[in-house]
This record gives sequence, C-alpha cells and structure tokens, in this order.
Amino acid sequence: MIVSDGRIQRGGGLAAVFFVVATLLTACGGGASNDTFDLRAAVSADGPSARNRQILVPEPSALKALDSEQILVRVGGAEVQYLSKSQWSDKLPRMVQAKLVQAFENTGKLGGVGKPGQGLAIDYQIVTEIRAFEIDTVSRRAKVEISVKILNDKNGEVRTQKVFAAASPVSSGATNPAFIKALDAAFTAVAAEIVDWTLRSI
Repeated sequence: MIVSDGRIQRGGGLAAVFFVVATLLTACGGGASNDTFDLRAAVSADGPSARNRQILVPEPSALKALDSEQILVRVGGAEVQYLSKSQWSDKLPRMVQAKLVQAFENTGKLGGVGKPGQGLAIDYQIVTEIRAFEIDTVSRRAKVEISVKILNDKNGEVRTQKVFAAASPVSSGATNPAFIKALDAAFTAVAAEIVDWTLRSI
C-alpha cells in the first residue's frame, strides 16, 4: 500500500511493490503543487585541453514523451506514464542542454562553449538526442541514454558519433526524491563521459 507521504510499504514481494509504484504515476500534466527538481552538471573531466576550439551545444532532440517537464516512468514494455506530484524545473531537453554547457565550461579546457544565438565563432557542434531518461520499474533502475554527434561547423561533416548510457539502482521503497536522485546520478555519469570523449575527439 502507499502511505500519505508517498512511501511504498513492503509486502507481497518486489513485483507487487513495483506494481504499486504505478499508482504513484499520472498520465496527465502536474499541478502547481508539484515538487520541482533540477539536475547537476559534471564538475570534472579527464580529457585533454582543447583551448583552441570553440563548441556549440544545440538543444537535444527527443521524442514527445521526453520533451516536457514531466518525469518519465516505464512501467513495463512499451507502457510509459509520468511520476506524480513531481516535475523538472524546465523541459528536459533544455535542462540537458544547459547542464552539458555547464559541464563543458567546468573543465576550463575549451576556448569557448555556447548555445545557438550567442555569436561564437564555432569549430564544432555537439549534436545530441535523448533516447532514454526514465525510471524503469521492471529493472528498478534509472536509465539515461544520449546519442552524440560531433559536427564540423565549417563543412557539415560528422567527425565522430557515439551513444552513451548509464543506469543507477532505485530501492524498492523509494520515494520521489530518491527516483530523481537515481536519475541525476545516471545523467551525471553520462554527461562526464560525453565531455571527456568530446575533448579527446576534437
């Protein structure tokens, strides 16, 4: 059963517990009383210095299910719903874009990092697609998967591309903040890998 603060009580095995999680979900948008969550940006990188390079980070593309402030939960197979009483502080693609820009800036290893419209003389665009950003109730993991292309801004050629993925465990009795903490951990791991790989590739 679910108590009033949103916690899940044990009883009847893990399958039953995660079936109950579905009642924490909603298929519609949230109201003004929703708890609002942000993501962290990676704070370090092992890649080499690229101070003679400037990069542009456009807003990631994403399917409509991910292109919102709602927090996606996969309840089995192709069925997805949204975490109730919780929302991101902005649309997910804009959040991911902002945190990637911050992660690149935090390295201090680039000549410049910007978003479209900021007027930088760009060497490369870091083109991303959010493929997964969800709580999976079957595997009990938060999953993040982002596809990245490094695009030469001078000639439009793709220098290289790669898919980055990470997962973070979620406890069976987790509350909404714990779900977000797991998503944040998975995203931070992916963002750090993207930054390191980009520095080594440009």
